[in-house]
Amino acid sequence: MIEVNKLAEMGTLSGFLRLGWAAGIFPILIAMIPSSSLHSFRQIISGYAQRGKIMQSSSTRFTVPQKFFGHFYVVAVVWTTLLLVVTWCYANQLRSTNLQSKVWQSVFLLLLMDAQVLRRLFETIFIFKYSPSARMHIFGYLTGLFFYTAAPLSLCCTSPEVFKFATNWIEEFIVKGKNQMPSTKFNEWGIIIPLIRQRWYTWIGAGLFSWGWVHQRRCHAILGMLRENKTQAEAYVVPEGDWFNYVSSPHYLAEIVIYGGLLVASGCTDFTIWLLFAFVVANLSLAAAETHRWYLQKFDDYPSHRLAIIPFVY
Repeated sequence: MIEVNKLAEMGTLSGFLRLGWAAGIFPILIAMIPSSSLHSFRQIISGYAQRGKIMQSSSTRFTVPQKFFGHFYVVAVVWTTLLLVVTWCYANQLRSTNLQSKVWQSVFLLLLMDAQVLRRLFETIFIFKYSPSARMHIFGYLTGLFFYTAAPLSLCCTSPEVFKFATNWIEEFIVKGKNQMPSTKFNEWGIIIPLIRQRWYTWIGAGLFSWGWVHQRRCHAILGMLRENKTQAEAYVVPEGDWFNYVSSPHYLAEIVIYGGLLVASGCTDFTIWLLFAFVVANLSLAAAETHRWYLQKFDDYPSHRLAIIPFVY
């Protein structure tokens, strides 16, 4: 009966996450259908995706400053790290070999996610210099907050058990107090070895993640250098170097590679993580198309060989 209840709890959480990802993917896919009858709908969805330089500056209604991007990564770092620590503690006290293996895989995925959001927070504070007039739609802002709350949860396969473990620990702490709590002993090798012994596909996924992670860092550095002179905060130039030589939004391409790496590292068997990846691809493809269109309108000499986000394809 206990196992049935656990499965029901996991199913409920997974169902909510899958519903959320599907609700985000579906309108984007509809908007990308090349039909004139969908023009108005496409404009509405594109308006939600616009931000910064590609957003019309004539109206600030229902918008927030683009520097609010930092809120995403503060939430992401705190939430992902909290999930990571609790999942790590939960994995350390498990005795079931089959479940333990799956939970340690979640720890591995959350470690990768933490590395991603920590870097994004650093870049938002120290690399990016947002234009004072740069804004984004409030719906896009709320979507970002949802994403960085739901994405770590989607990577954590045993979320209900982890939450129950954390709740029980907090309740015990409140009742007994710190001095009465049983001491928790951590064996360093007992923590490290399960991470090292991940399956082959997990390490391939980690390699793919690292490839995207490094290129996104390079592309963000290029974008950051374009705005080093604060007196030219409103000026725009064509970025050059790294994957910018192939597409207009290589940082979005790198993000797709990063989440593709997480998908591969998970074993490609969890439908929730597939939906997370599909949302990333759909959302960034739409945003990249808007950015590419803006570049073509802004610069007469824009490199003709560059596409929006996928080299030689789209």
